[in-house]
Amino acid sequence: MTTTDYQKIIRQTTFALSAPTLKLCPADTGFEVAFAGRSNAGKSSAINTITHQKQLARSSKTPGRTQMINFFDVGCQHSRIVDLPGYGYAQVPEAMKIKWQKELENYLVHRESLTGLILLTDIRHPLKYFDEQMLHWAKDGSLPVHVLLTKADKLKRGAAKTALLQIKKQLQALELPFSIQLFSALNKEGLDELADVLGNWLHLGENLDLTDTDLVSQNIANNELQSSD
Repeated sequence: MTTTDYQKIIRQTTFALSAPTLKLCPADTGFEVAFAGRSNAGKSSAINTITHQKQLARSSKTPGRTQMINFFDVGCQHSRIVDLPGYGYAQVPEAMKIKWQKELENYLVHRESLTGLILLTDIRHPLKYFDEQMLHWAKDGSLPVHVLLTKADKLKRGAAKTALLQIKKQLQALELPFSIQLFSALNKEGLDELADVLGNWLHLGENLDLTDTDLVSQNIANNELQSSD
């Protein structure tokens, strides 16, 4: 499938459910890609931008307070985007931090349907402690990682490219399968590359019945209409 095909399917993404713990997550079948990052890394913006929907993923007004694991069906129930709780804010009670960390570790290491991790990190403040912890858990779970250097529009092109190369060297030292890109929800930079990663990891070409073109066209039209409101 082409990048355009993947993008059309991803635009059909719909909210499925929120789960406070791993035990209450959907059945561990099909294919999932998790989005993770610090509470100010731009996870909600990235999900809303790639799905072409303004409020599919909603960020909390109080950083670090979104405690749910949020699931979104991509084209069909067998392919899902998972929005993991944000992390890294000091004002969150310590007991809550520990609880979240255990849930995140269990999810990344033991979730059978999880095919990859999208790690979002602000290009101006990349790979902080909890980001590195997520990378280690991904390695323990034998997960490939795709790193989004978010808010790339905040740096000039030369500085952004330099940051990309520096962070790539840091990731190579961890000896885990990874890819990395610049991303800006504001400028829509990096959407094609991210769509390709999601399309491949979610096996979108295998799990969506594309023969029902009327239904596909209707879903895309509805989402585009919603995003223009």
